[in-house]
Amino acid sequence: MALRIGVIGTGHFGRFHALKLAARGVLSGVHDADPARARAVAAECGSQARDAAGLIDGSDAVIITVPTAFHHAYALQAIAAGRHLLVEKPIAATTAQAEAIIRGARDRGLVLQVGHIERYSAAIRTLRESGAAEGALALEAIRVAPFRPRSLDVSVVLDLMIHDIDLILSLAASPLVEVAAVGRRVMSDHPDFVVAQLRFASGAAATITASRISVGLERRLRLLGPEGETRVDFLARSLERLHPGGAEPVATMPGWGIDRATWTEHDSLEAEQTAFTASIEQGAPVEASGEVGLRALDAALRIEQAVAGDQPQPARRRRAPRLS
Repeated sequence: MALRIGVIGTGHFGRFHALKLAARGVLSGVHDADPARARAVAAECGSQARDAAGLIDGSDAVIITVPTAFHHAYALQAIAAGRHLLVEKPIAATTAQAEAIIRGARDRGLVLQVGHIERYSAAIRTLRESGAAEGALALEAIRVAPFRPRSLDVSVVLDLMIHDIDLILSLAASPLVEVAAVGRRVMSDHPDFVVAQLRFASGAAATITASRISVGLERRLRLLGPEGETRVDFLARSLERLHPGGAEPVATMPGWGIDRATWTEHDSLEAEQTAFTASIEQGAPVEASGEVGLRALDAALRIEQAVAGDQPQPARRRRAPRLS
């Protein structure tokens, strides 16, 4: 019997999820707090709008794309019904809520995936295959975009920066020990630009800049370490790595050279959904797991606290997230 997946939340991203599932023939229906929007998306997908309980009951799995404040309630409802779930990022509004979701899914033996879509992008795959991330001591990520009146229920940290928070945490591969940040509200009730500085137990440090009030789009990553420098321009789809033995010799650095790479972008949303169904049907490991989502959320909330006080927030003053 074919897997049936429902979508709870038919806003900007939920609509795309529904369209992808419909194209694959696995969409069981949609639900939204706005019935008219749900009906419109359902009609576009050749499906039906349903109440939340009916949709969960008639599905094997659900994708939750409602505003962050409602992730916890819908996730627990799906878990209580024994349904696998993909929860869009951030996993929840608080670490306690995230822990409850993770614990519930684990206790019921359900697949829980978090919507950290960058993990499924061609860019990140190319970066990891290059070996550039190994031994990086200084990391810098920039993600800025012009203002758009959506996702304003959360700060730019939970809206845009959380993608790079997850990326930096995975590249640093070390416990986060200190956070400092500055940011301000400009066009919404939450910070619209933030610059965060992270320090890790390994001694590595990272700077992450996110803004949703920028002049234009920019998305870059830089890694520095004893083995050289790597620059990634995600919009230009290019990677440059200076390191010993690089293909293009550097005259002033004997034995060093530059490797260059590019990539053809694929549909990251489709790749994310494919990974979700593979975990359900084949038992494939969940890359963007609940624990991954919890670590990213915990770091994001520390950054928000630092912005609120414009003061460093040492990790030792906080209880580390634990699952029991």
